[in-house]
Amino acid sequence: MKKDIANTDIQLCGKLLIRHKLTIAFAESATAGRICAEFAMIPDAGKFLKGGIVCYDADLKCSLLDVPKQQLKEFTPESETVTRSITKGLQKLIPANIHIGCTGLTAPGGSETAGKPVGTMFLHGIQGKQQILDERMVFKGNPEDVVSQTIICLARHLYQYLNNLKKPITA
Repeated sequence: MKKDIANTDIQLCGKLLIRHKLTIAFAESATAGRICAEFAMIPDAGKFLKGGIVCYDADLKCSLLDVPKQQLKEFTPESETVTRSITKGLQKLIPANIHIGCTGLTAPGGSETAGKPVGTMFLHGIQGKQQILDERMVFKGNPEDVVSQTIICLARHLYQYLNNLKKPITA
């Protein structure tokens, strides 16, 4: 089952975050807090999880995370550019070593196009000023399937990044 895969990968991420003495925070739109909730279920999550912000509404992206309104108009709230901006805005709100942003289209009614269909999701991650993740994925299925696949994808990418760190770092 996909959920078991996600749980295993997320558990491994938690262990590596603790081992490397790193903290993490999330800014989520399309996943509506599900990523942060999954990480919160890891034993000893309090050692690495700082928190998360759900910015489902485009106005929150601007008012809370300092996304320029022009970006929303030019690129849409569900885009690589806006995902990068919410991640940077998160850095100003929640002190952590790693910041992850997520936007996307889990259901019809957003900014979907032929080139950006429903199921398109964006992940961006930074550690300090270093980009550690920048993904555009297209998943199939209902909204629950798209969110689950996004979490699995994030956990795998984050695990690869953390597993390749040679020594504990804090910046």
